[in-house]
Amino acid sequence: MDIVTRGFVGRRSGGDPRIPPGQYLERDFPVLSAGPTPVVRREDWTLRVEGVDGSSGILSWADLHRLPVEDVRTDIHCVTKWSKLDTSWRGVDVEAVLAAVGVGTQNATHVLVHAHGGYTTNLPLADLRGGRAWIATEYEGASLAPEHGGPARLLVPHLYFWKSAKWVSGLQLLAHDRPGFWEQLGYHEYGDPWREQRYVGD
Repeated sequence: MDIVTRGFVGRRSGGDPRIPPGQYLERDFPVLSAGPTPVVRREDWTLRVEGVDGSSGILSWADLHRLPVEDVRTDIHCVTKWSKLDTSWRGVDVEAVLAAVGVGTQNATHVLVHAHGGYTTNLPLADLRGGRAWIATEYEGASLAPEHGGPARLLVPHLYFWKSAKWVSGLQLLAHDRPGFWEQLGYHEYGDPWREQRYVGD
């Protein structure tokens, strides 16, 4: 069975400049997942960060919340062609996470993001730095619901939302790119919504 389905049909944005080509405005927050929703208790949650050299460090839920928390207001864009504007999140900048864990980033060019349930996705390390990505724990003023990736998910709003891995559990720094779950099934390696990079070859 072909998991990659081309030709999603959506409504047009009506010319809103914040909505990328081929997307439509969504008022709700659709739930789309590659598998069942895992149940992860906050007291059991950890984030493991692995360096290229084999070094590693782990942050607990308490460790994460000792780091500076930021309010993030941003638009998000799903590969299934919906966009949701002015969403509100709270989370910790990935840059602060990397600094806290103390794993060296030298020679690292990419990151393979791991999630509870076995999901993975790949990103250039540069896209997780410079205030462009967060470990998010709240959405619209409330704890992040399990169906939306709670207790914590990656938030990378400038890329299609499959890159913002739900139930994030690890960041594996790599010297070379390595495709994740959807990327192995034909989705684009990078996923820029403004360039409509949905599938291989886009």
